[in-house]
Amino acid sequence: MDFTFSEDQLLFRDSVRDFLVNEVTPERVRASWEKDDGRDAELWQQLAELGLCGMTVPEDFGGLGMNELDFVLLAQECGYVALPEPLVNTALVAVPVLSRLGGEAASEYLPRIASGELRVAVGCSENGLVEDAAQAGLLLWAEPEAFYVLTAEQFSTRYNPSVDPSRRLYAVELGSDAKPVATGDQAQALYQAVLDRGALGAAAQALGLAQRMIDISVQYSSERQQFGKPIGSFQAVKHHMANVAVRLEYAKAPVHRAAYALAEDAAGASEAVSHAKLVACEAANLAAKNSIQVHGAMGYTWEVDLHIFMKKAWALAGSFGDTGFHKQRIAEHIFADGAALGAGTTFA
Repeated sequence: MDFTFSEDQLLFRDSVRDFLVNEVTPERVRASWEKDDGRDAELWQQLAELGLCGMTVPEDFGGLGMNELDFVLLAQECGYVALPEPLVNTALVAVPVLSRLGGEAASEYLPRIASGELRVAVGCSENGLVEDAAQAGLLLWAEPEAFYVLTAEQFSTRYNPSVDPSRRLYAVELGSDAKPVATGDQAQALYQAVLDRGALGAAAQALGLAQRMIDISVQYSSERQQFGKPIGSFQAVKHHMANVAVRLEYAKAPVHRAAYALAEDAAGASEAVSHAKLVACEAANLAAKNSIQVHGAMGYTWEVDLHIFMKKAWALAGSFGDTGFHKQRIAEHIFADGAALGAGTTFA
């Protein structure tokens, strides 16, 4: 079997990468911090015109009809540039969940999301805080026993600062007229879909962030001189970056596998997502730690671009389930399998 991405997927990834690297520069990311709402309307429209907002929207609703496996490579590229716009949550979480919900909500909102007209925020009780809730015209709020699709008039927000200035986080309070569109088993399935797809998006972005921190550190170590030589020629510095590169390479397969599992609705998809989130965020955290070591005291300063990517990596590590949550899910899966295996074992 061939587990590699297709030529079309890779070519699309490359074209999106070229656009993002050229347009979403560290200077543009910093500029977004100064905006009242932290968002760049021009950039969002550019993303929509490229078809990225509607990439996972079904063709019947004006989208490209692609799935999580098609988008996961693009999510990595969003991480590589620390994209401040909520494209990953839109395409990888909100759209598939609305498509699964179906009905009037899907037919009314998906075409507007595909065109870039409607911004949608997505949150769940596991997270508590919702990214871009105040900027969104639509909020998907998931609880284990209730799922809500809310217009801006049906909820209120309270700003909560984030370690990453690019993320605009809000506590959300549902209005008195907020009624769930799904309860019981359907709500539980939608809650699980939000959690899994959000965690996959965070994992994919973490891969891109780790690669960017490696690239920044390698560039710095080739220019910074000590004892008449670039510091990158010293073995200790090489080891720092090599350790990250190895961890990153081993994290890619679990992330891609998790994307496949969600796209195919495969058994064990949630555990695959938890595995992916853990290893990808571990790689990004190691990249942040070792990049600081390579940069020395310079790495802590506001002027160095490195902190843009470090802070996003730290923030994503706790999004859609922290380390403890995902380790617990994997442990429960392992013990459940072990108990099932033991139940079918007889001894002479």
